Amino acid sequence: MQNPAAPAAPDTVRELHRRLSTLMFRDQRRLQRRLDGVRKLRDPQRRAAAVAEIEAEMARAETRLENRRAAVPVITYPAQLPVSERKDDIAAAIRDHQVVIVAGETGSGKTTQLPKICLELGRGVHGLIGHTQPRRLAARTVADRIAEELGTELGDVVGYKVRFTDQVSDRSLVKLMTDGILLAELQNDRMLRQYDTLIIDEAHERSLNIDFILGYLRQLLPRRPDLKVIITSATIETERFARHFATPASDGGEEKPAPIVEVSGRTYPVEVRYRPLIEVTEAEEEDNGDEENVRDQIQAIGDAVEELAAEGPGDILVFLSGEREIRDTADALGKLVEKKRALRNTEILPLYARLSTAEQHRVFAPHAGRRVVLATNVAETSLTVPGIKYVVDPGTARISRYSSRLKVQRLPIEPVSQASANQRKGRCGRTSDGICIRLYDEQDFLSRPEFTDPEILRTNLASVILQMTSIGLGDIAAFPFLDPPDRRNVTDGVNLLHELGALNPAETDPAKRLTPLGRRLAQLPVDPRLARMVLEGERNGCATEVMVIAAALSIQDPRERPAEKQAQADQAHARFADKESDFVSFLNLWRYLREQQRALSSSAFRRMCKAEYLNYLRVREWQDIVSQLRQVLR
Repeated sequence: MQNPAAPAAPDTVRELHRRLSTLMFRDQRRLQRRLDGVRKLRDPQRRAAAVAEIEAEMARAETRLENRRAAVPVITYPAQLPVSERKDDIAAAIRDHQVVIVAGETGSGKTTQLPKICLELGRGVHGLIGHTQPRRLAARTVADRIAEELGTELGDVVGYKVRFTDQVSDRSLVKLMTDGILLAELQNDRMLRQYDTLIIDEAHERSLNIDFILGYLRQLLPRRPDLKVIITSATIETERFARHFATPASDGGEEKPAPIVEVSGRTYPVEVRYRPLIEVTEAEEEDNGDEENVRDQIQAIGDAVEELAAEGPGDILVFLSGEREIRDTADALGKLVEKKRALRNTEILPLYARLSTAEQHRVFAPHAGRRVVLATNVAETSLTVPGIKYVVDPGTARISRYSSRLKVQRLPIEPVSQASANQRKGRCGRTSDGICIRLYDEQDFLSRPEFTDPEILRTNLASVILQMTSIGLGDIAAFPFLDPPDRRNVTDGVNLLHELGALNPAETDPAKRLTPLGRRLAQLPVDPRLARMVLEGERNGCATEVMVIAAALSIQDPRERPAEKQAQADQAHARFADKESDFVSFLNLWRYLREQQRALSSSAFRRMCKAEYLNYLRVREWQDIVSQLRQVLR
């Protein structure tokens, strides 16, 4: 008697194939492979059992999809945000095009509202809406804000993933992350199948990661016609992004650039006052040509805060180039607040990436009295600090640069570009007329470059080339970067990787150039030179010690030397010193910290770090990198 299950199976398989296209992308691929495997089964019973199993799995996948669709919350848009007025235009552009550029000043609401527009279009169900930010702090606070606006818990509909923290669940529809996380995911998910939409935020910053992602997406999009990409930028270089993602015309004519939707941002006028550190008065010039009033930066910030406090209520945002400057300025302003009656009830708050989450939240919490927020350039574009009416801009930032002469990456403090200075000015015209005090003169402003150089033009490319080769992106010279890097820097990078043994110089095929050693180097989360030290340490039986040293060299020194307490700090650190080697000093410090951490509660350990001039947050970062290195070496 003939087996009735056998002829029915091909129809069932065809039906299952038809149902595949409605599932989530990650389920589609998995079940597609299993269905392809069923075709190879000759035994009718085994085949029928496999089909039944796949059918049950598909039913579960369909339920999962329905649950995701049902999880989309009710979406409303804050009426006061400029982006809310253009939401229909933005939605139409996203619906009709694969790539859309959304241009608007910081504070226009594009960062928080775009994921909601995408959800309303039905995106985020078949795959995640991935939303990249240049900084960890921004990824976390933006996720928090969107979750709050949607009335859901963080980690549910909206999650975030940054280095050392993953708050994304199976129920998440929107995933905030740093652009570095998205790049790292390319190693295991070349087609980015877990996403149905990608929002690349703050693209005008042109960090190495952003340029990398934009180049990769240009190659990927023809192979992923279902993937939508939204690029947001301040109103800088938007035409270049549009041309980069131009699509060929159907009639073979000129390429058609991606559409740009402009969202007007700042609506209130901002008065700019120039208060340079060196002030020359006319009387002095008549008496004696070289008599000038020279102030240091901290004194000038104090003067600016006093001047703005006299203008009336409103919070003040001060831009500084790093944690040390923030701490020194906070101490000086604290003393000024005590002395000056006009500054009574003024709260001074720092804002930088390594602050604890609770301390970062304080900046966004409602408050009485005046606030002075001291921030790094994280507040320039990534975050909108509420209630800011005044800005003080010293006009500098730490800008990473590679010296091809010295062959080292440096982080000098440099004057910011005109575009950055204007971004900073724009932070105070959000809710009412604002005032921006620049601690330099107008001539200085006009002589500055219009834009900051993209990072790829000022960085050591060894790490970039290593990552590109390990992901299999081919030759760096042929990759579609917005700004191709300098050939000298490319040569330096390749030569360094040859020296480290990461690339085989004799191999002409880019796919085979990476050596087994190079593959391991690419997995370690530190500069290739430091990674090479770690692997050599492993070979010589001292991996633990070298990991601690390499991790210490990849962060800012956890030992602090405040300007007014240098002698006390040096005395506290003297016990870790080693006559023979600075590296051994790091090991001594590491062992001491481990002992103290075991003996003390977490709050007592934090107090101990402060009392002994050690930066708790850098210590924590040091420990995190060591544990990451340890995981990779296992």
